[in-house]
Amino acid sequence: MSEALLTLNPHFVVGPLNRRIFGSFVEHMGRCVYTGIYEPDHPSADEHGFRGDVAELVVELGATIVRYPGGNFVSNYRWEDGVGPREDRPTRLDLAWRSIETNQVGTDDFLGWCERLGIEPMMAMNLGTRGLAEAIELVQYTNADPGTDVADRRGANGRTEPWDVRVWCLGNEMDGPWQMGAKTAEEYARLAEEVGRALKRFDPTLELVACGSSNRAMPTFGAWERIVLDRAFDHVDHISAHAYYEPHGGDVDSFLASGEDMDRFISSVVATADHIAAVKQSDKRVMVSFDEWNVWFAERFPGEPSLEFEEGRELIRDVYSVLDAVVVGSLLITLMRHTDRVSMACQAQLVNVIAPILTVPGGPAWRQTIFHPFALTAAHARGVVLSVGGDIPSVATAAYGAVDQVWSTATWDSASGALTVFAVNRSRTEGCQLDLDLSAFGDLEIREHLTLHDDDHAATNTRDDPERVVPRPGRSSLEDGHLRSTLPAVSWHCIRLDAERVAHVPPA
Repeated sequence: MSEALLTLNPHFVVGPLNRRIFGSFVEHMGRCVYTGIYEPDHPSADEHGFRGDVAELVVELGATIVRYPGGNFVSNYRWEDGVGPREDRPTRLDLAWRSIETNQVGTDDFLGWCERLGIEPMMAMNLGTRGLAEAIELVQYTNADPGTDVADRRGANGRTEPWDVRVWCLGNEMDGPWQMGAKTAEEYARLAEEVGRALKRFDPTLELVACGSSNRAMPTFGAWERIVLDRAFDHVDHISAHAYYEPHGGDVDSFLASGEDMDRFISSVVATADHIAAVKQSDKRVMVSFDEWNVWFAERFPGEPSLEFEEGRELIRDVYSVLDAVVVGSLLITLMRHTDRVSMACQAQLVNVIAPILTVPGGPAWRQTIFHPFALTAAHARGVVLSVGGDIPSVATAAYGAVDQVWSTATWDSASGALTVFAVNRSRTEGCQLDLDLSAFGDLEIREHLTLHDDDHAATNTRDDPERVVPRPGRSSLEDGHLRSTLPAVSWHCIRLDAERVAHVPPA
């Protein structure tokens, strides 16, 4: 067993924790919407047709912001089709996923669902097959005060008060040749500039997300961000990043180190954004919206052209293992380590499609393995993110070279005295003894150590055995200001410590 010697100090702060990092994503794709979040005939359905059992799991998951309605879907979407009386809504062909879209869920339905669950919406607009005029009308429909035609149309559909959506994605993956209306960097930069200018004229407080590269392997990566931001810099607040991870060719060692790719991706985009700011002699800091990320076994997906047009098909319903959950936990750690520049992030997707939640039409809903690190991190990460450093053994990977065996971060809430350590052992074969120096925090006690680990790294949760993989107690001790924890190979950990309860113990 190796040993990692790390140190935390409450004064070494990366930045306040951005709660929007714990975002998710709902796209009209597969069964994410229909028989996912929405199923009017389900026994748990509410008066609006949304599944109550799924809503309970979404609240437990801790999703803070949800992106909608896509994704590739949005680039061929007419938002007008999804508002008004359901019986009057048209059925359309969705060219992105070659499906039949009934439009029984649309803008008002989704925003109402978010409002009832206390979730912030993040809306994407179609800049593939549509453009400036449609974007302006959509934002007015959701956000304008009553008294004008578009806003009054919303009122006629049952919502008088504005929805007040703050965050808007200016299209989706516009660099991708798979996208309806894909564009060159120059074409998209001009469009993002003109749409951004118009929307800021309507409401300068809107937060606008420009499309960045669809992934770090795109041939235009870096140049795309530079060209787009050079043109749209004054009108956008965030630039997107998307990444999906899987064990390519069975390379589990590199898969476990996927956080390394995400880390480099974020750093590269930040460097490009700050270069543009420097050229423009601006103090503005464009933030990274990592609004699509997850484990996705894309090598198993035959591709959109192979699909027949079908309503409500099963699509990319990946089932996740312990190994996958550990990787998801490490990606969340990576996002938190960049809390000073990652403004929000959305795990894709929420239900049934590469998702932490699975459902059966008319039947149960259950938590996948990847649900647990997300839910526990969202529940217990509070305050500020701390910088962590020390002497860490390395693991060899084919994709990224030598990487740290232990990948970790911590949050500190000085008001409550809550210190939470998140750590992953990224070795496939070797356990690690973690020695974490916490002496700078004074008196602490261990409140809880939860771990996601199983000797069977391929173990999954199923309909018949939904609790096969759950967080279990880990092994930690605290002595002389040092936290000593055992981290088995392929394991994720949430270690909660408390200063407040020690400080307020009454005298005997």
